[in-house]
Amino acid sequence: MTVPTGRRERKKAATRQKIADAALRLFLERGYDAVGIRDVAAEADVAVTTLFSHFASKEALVFEQDADFEQRLTRAVTDRAPHEPLVPALRREIQALVRHCTADSAAPVWRMIDASPALRKYEESMRLRHAESLATAIAADAGPSRTTTACRAIARFAIDAYSLAREAADPKAAVDEVFRMIEAAWEATACAAHPAGSPGRRG
Repeated sequence: MTVPTGRRERKKAATRQKIADAALRLFLERGYDAVGIRDVAAEADVAVTTLFSHFASKEALVFEQDADFEQRLTRAVTDRAPHEPLVPALRREIQALVRHCTADSAAPVWRMIDASPALRKYEESMRLRHAESLATAIAADAGPSRTTTACRAIARFAIDAYSLAREAADPKAAVDEVFRMIEAAWEATACAAHPAGSPGRRG
């Protein structure tokens, strides 16, 4: 039956959120390096095995919205309106993610991340993974009208726009500036793939 399944999934999501909230609270109070996995499990009132069933590593506790962000990026490509161009759809989603991550409440978390080599390394690997997922979505959407290299490059540029904007004095302006370059690059890849002006897909 679907009702028990829904209830089970809601319970799992609630447990996951409880663990993430406990971890972040301890990390910000004591410092990331001073808190261990057992400390987090005790604070969340769960077993260590339960914690690891939701989070693969200590670093993953800090980036608990990792999978959600990755899905949002790919859905910006796959779920956009039939005739909406690719780059504006991506820009809109990146702007939304930047707004989320530059809110005042996020500042202490990013200071913690910036101060930790382990978290910086994890965040870099996460960005690369997001870029690869986004590139796959772009390539599937564009079909033969763009090369694999072009799709991967545009995906990397989009993810870098997010990182650059997060550090900029005016995040929105930074996203717009980078996406003007992305738009030009995307159009150039179409010209390279179809020098005679043959039509590509909607992107």
